[in-house]
Amino acid sequence: MRLETQAVHAGEPSNNSEGPVVMPIFQSATFLGTGTYMRPADTPNHRALAAKLASLEGTEAAIALSSGMAAITSALHTALQPGDHVLTQAALYGGTWEFVHNELARLGVSHTTVDAREAPSWRAALRPNTKVFYAEAISNPLVEVGDLAAASAFSREHGLISIIDATFATPVLCRPCTQLGFNVVVHSATKYLNGHSDVVAGAVASSAAFISKVTDHARVYGCTLDPHAAWLVQRGVKTLALRVRQQCASALSLARFLDGHAQVSRVYYPGLPSSRDYARTVELFGGSGGGVLAFEVKGGVAAADAMLGALEVATVAVSLGSVETLVTRPALDTHLHLGAAGRKAAGIADELVRVAVGIEAVDDLLDDFAQALMVVRRALGIITLAQ
Repeated sequence: MRLETQAVHAGEPSNNSEGPVVMPIFQSATFLGTGTYMRPADTPNHRALAAKLASLEGTEAAIALSSGMAAITSALHTALQPGDHVLTQAALYGGTWEFVHNELARLGVSHTTVDAREAPSWRAALRPNTKVFYAEAISNPLVEVGDLAAASAFSREHGLISIIDATFATPVLCRPCTQLGFNVVVHSATKYLNGHSDVVAGAVASSAAFISKVTDHARVYGCTLDPHAAWLVQRGVKTLALRVRQQCASALSLARFLDGHAQVSRVYYPGLPSSRDYARTVELFGGSGGGVLAFEVKGGVAAADAMLGALEVATVAVSLGSVETLVTRPALDTHLHLGAAGRKAAGIADELVRVAVGIEAVDDLLDDFAQALMVVRRALGIITLAQ
């Protein structure tokens, strides 16, 4: 079945005496005489969602967990032991950065960051105890696309477990395990998979053997997703392809508009031909740059904040991948923990604005950003109120 059909039908009830078309919510911690218990993610809702996610990713198995960070940490804990070494791309989601730099180090796991775009540089970072290569399909917040095919091949050559966070790409743009040969894919299901800003969840998809180990970890560490939340994610996934394709198309339109605006100094979006990653985006994702973009507002932090305050359709809030357009300034939230020096090294300007495009009418979004940037220009005295 094609992805759109899998999203609707995979994991749904097919043999139930009551005959529900929609998967019921089994809001029970335990089950009569079966040994089924919620903590190992073993309820009917967990199993149904896992089957749907494995189908979308084309993997043997999957597991739904309590958050995106639960998925990331469970996958890394499963793949690593004290004394091991992991290669990570330099541009990482903030929570992953904290886990790698602080928690893994405390547990005796070292790391080296590499430029995900520069495959020839990776060999020098290898150590005898290197066990994992960790990448992101599209980075946050500068939406960079690394050399993912090379990362998978490099991992196979050197016997590493390759793990990729594909939250920004979703299975709609790329299935990393089946298309690129990655061993493990993780998602913050809070984002596109659920798509409605009402659930915190995560997912890991991989071989049956790896998911069995992740399940053991989740059982011991208590990373279980609530059955109702699993049901919500399962429902959200059914419209994944429709939502993501519209979000990608609208993001491209908004990126083009901002790229030509006098009050914008730089736009980050891999779907623009001017992007350094455009050719790779075409190769990996069919030219779609995803539903997230970022841009720097001329006039500094004050100008960026004035623009955020003037938006009427877009919502100023963290997160992404939802039906509503969410806008944030990473220096204030998602990457605050890096500190000024860390953000500067990562290329994250204080006036950088990240936009996670929703499914609103694209013309309404364009009008909203146009009027908000007009407010900035008036505040800076570039144009008068009459203009």
